[in-house]
Amino acid sequence: MNQKNIMFSSNGLVLRGTLHLPAAERPPVVIGSHGLFSSGSSPKQIALARQCNACGIAFFRFDHRGCRQSQGIFQDVTSLEARCNDMISAIKIIQNRKDIGSRIGLFGSSMGGAVCLSVFAESDIYSIVTCAAPVRSSSIIKKLEKSYDSDLLNPPFYKRYLDSDISDKLSSTHHILIFHGDSDDLVPPSNAREIYEKAGDPKKLIIQNGGDHRMSNKTHQETFVRESALWFKNCFDGTI
Repeated sequence: MNQKNIMFSSNGLVLRGTLHLPAAERPPVVIGSHGLFSSGSSPKQIALARQCNACGIAFFRFDHRGCRQSQGIFQDVTSLEARCNDMISAIKIIQNRKDIGSRIGLFGSSMGGAVCLSVFAESDIYSIVTCAAPVRSSSIIKKLEKSYDSDLLNPPFYKRYLDSDISDKLSSTHHILIFHGDSDDLVPPSNAREIYEKAGDPKKLIIQNGGDHRMSNKTHQETFVRESALWFKNCFDGTI
C-alpha cells in the first residue's frame, strides 16, 4: 500500500493519521474512527484499509485527540462531542486533497461507531459501517468502571461520557452496514437492532454468533473485512 502520514488540527490540537492510497486516480475514501481506548493503528482498521485498497478505495485512519500519536491528555480531552469534532476535521482535510475523490464513507468501532452515526448527516457521506456501536453510553458506564482501563477514568470523565445519546441521529442514517456480536458483554446487541430499525434504507445488519465486543474471533474478523469493503465498494459504485 502507498501510505502517507498526515497531520491536521482539531480544536487547536494536532492529530496524526495515515492515508492508505490504492493504485487508482482520485479514489473514493473511507475514514475510520476507533474505539474509546483504541487508536487508528488497531488491527481491525489496518486490515480494512488493505481490503479497501484492493477494491480501489482509499482509507484514512487517525488517532483521536489524547490517543497514541495525537495531542491531548486522554482524561481531559475525551468526549463524544470532541471526537465528533475530530472526525469532522478529518473529513475536511481529506476533502481538500487533490488525490482523493469526492465520495466518502465512514467506519466506526464501538465509540467510533457512535461518532460516525453522529456526524453522518452533517457531511456528504455515501455510506457507513459500524461495529458494536452504543446508542446510549449510560447503559455501559458501570461496566467501563470495572474494566482494566478504570484507572484512566475520573468523575469529570464519567460525566462527559455519560452525556451521550445518539438515538435522535439514527433516522438520518442510510447506506449502513451494522456488525454486532450476540455475546458482546459491554454494548448489548439491542443497540445494533435499534440502529437498524431507525436507520433508512439501504441497510444491513449482521449479528455474529458468539461474537464479543472486540471481535476476537478470526472468522468474524475475516467476514467483517470482506463484507465491509464490499459494502463500501457497492455504495460508491451506486449498486446499493
